[in-house]
Amino acid sequence: MQSSFALSLSSHLTSTTIPPSNLPFDSLLLAPSKPVNLRFCGLRREALRLSSSAKSQSTTSFRAPARSSKILASLGDNGSAPKSFDYDLIIIGAGVGGHGAALHAVEKGLKTAIIEGDVVGGTCVNRGCVPSKALLAVSGRMRELQSEHHLKALGLQVSAAGYDRQGVADHANNLASKIRNNLTNSMKALGVDILTGTATILGPQKVKYGKDNMVTAKDIIIATGSVPFVPKGIEVDGKTVITSDHALKLECVPDWIAIVGSGYIGLEFSDVYTALGSEVTFIEALDQLMPGFDPEIGKLAQRVLINPRKIDYHTGVFASKITPAKDGKPVTIELIDAKTKEHKDTLEVDAALIATGRAPFTNGLGLENINVVTQRGFVPVDERMRVIDADGNLVPHFYCIGDANGKMMLAHAASAQGISVVEQVTGRDHVLNHLSIPAACFTHPEISMVGLTEPQAREKAEVEGFEVSIAKTSFKANTKALAENEGEGLAKLIYRPDNGEILGVHIFGLHAADLIHEASNAIALGTRIQDIKYAVHAHPTLSEVLDELFKSAKVEAPSSSRVTETVVV
Repeated sequence: MQSSFALSLSSHLTSTTIPPSNLPFDSLLLAPSKPVNLRFCGLRREALRLSSSAKSQSTTSFRAPARSSKILASLGDNGSAPKSFDYDLIIIGAGVGGHGAALHAVEKGLKTAIIEGDVVGGTCVNRGCVPSKALLAVSGRMRELQSEHHLKALGLQVSAAGYDRQGVADHANNLASKIRNNLTNSMKALGVDILTGTATILGPQKVKYGKDNMVTAKDIIIATGSVPFVPKGIEVDGKTVITSDHALKLECVPDWIAIVGSGYIGLEFSDVYTALGSEVTFIEALDQLMPGFDPEIGKLAQRVLINPRKIDYHTGVFASKITPAKDGKPVTIELIDAKTKEHKDTLEVDAALIATGRAPFTNGLGLENINVVTQRGFVPVDERMRVIDADGNLVPHFYCIGDANGKMMLAHAASAQGISVVEQVTGRDHVLNHLSIPAACFTHPEISMVGLTEPQAREKAEVEGFEVSIAKTSFKANTKALAENEGEGLAKLIYRPDNGEILGVHIFGLHAADLIHEASNAIALGTRIQDIKYAVHAHPTLSEVLDELFKSAKVEAPSSSRVTETVVV
């Protein structure tokens, strides 16, 4: 599930929201702290090139004790371990970030172990991206089958559609199990040692896992992920007041459900519940719904995804208290004004879903043993994911990736950060460009984005002294979209007209999550609009939406005039 870049928050993040055990999690979503302006879409200062640097420290090493006999080493050979350490690399947490780092480390010849306190796959596979996409696949088909107008336009006639709740839940659970097994098998096949147990950092290059097993490594990566954030005053019973973890089990489909937070989590679940017959009420702390999206895209998305459906909403309010249903009474929700904190309303609903984002899972990790103090639960790191201690110095050989560092709470961002770290520890300097990492919300239609929103771009332009231009194309002009009778959609390009730099791309429409990667790769590779205009797109395809988008941009700088060898066919 994608992370919401802007979320409804109703209180400060507290350590009580973090379970005491050290289980690994990996997430797609931005973690909230307290009511703030989240216009930066989950991109922290590093992504906007406003980061501060930390002082480097000299590398330290020591001779570790003999390898524990309790380590469950695999049969595969993934490199020769140095004599002074059990491993070249230890990764704490086997979510998507840890998995990506482990596989890249083996490819680079590092002796690698991954410590997992729960199940392989973390939040993304078990309680996030994977099962949510299974539910959204069902909701998409249900929505299409229920749209008589859409089917009639295609010349189709279908009898009333129905669903089996348990069958839908089983589909999500079975998919998660399959992906989890695939991840486990891929690591075992390559010889990654999977060590089971809660991990605790004991000191430099030393980690304990389980009851009394201690291992050492030249380098250590923290990849413990995140957990659902539940604000103060909200009582979760797992039945009528639930988090996304509970909702993915689909144990019931309530007639009326309130969703606290209109970010990515809330939007996706509103898509699922309304397709299955529920009425939805959004509770959003900020003044407008979907505050993390580009405003123009958010306005269109609201017109398509919310207004025509059985959804109402309250904005500018906090859910100060939520009490689960019991003794025949419904779930009660006390609403207060976000600014004045005065009581505004009391709602009575069948269920409530808390979609206020995610909190870093770093409590009990033993960070105090390496003099590290978290910031609202996040492990402080520099632009190379190197951990920074309480004195502002780099902690030698310690890195933190993914949700636990809070730079960009997306599963694929965690994996990219892990790969970047492995590049560094194997001798190649690498800094990940977070502005090139795409994000998507898998509603029907989908929303995707990469880079800056228009307000962010204009703010940056004012500081740095350049002009910003906007180009747009509609799905209504795309042949493939019209053939699918899915012409509702918009693509928006934010760019510099002087040099053709792509600042951001935002798409709302059919398969937007797949289309965004052409723009993402262009930003990552530094490709300018004047050059990408010459790229050829197959006809008729949805990719032509971006083809037309780039061609419509007005750039002053000439193309690079690359000369390629002529190929005779």
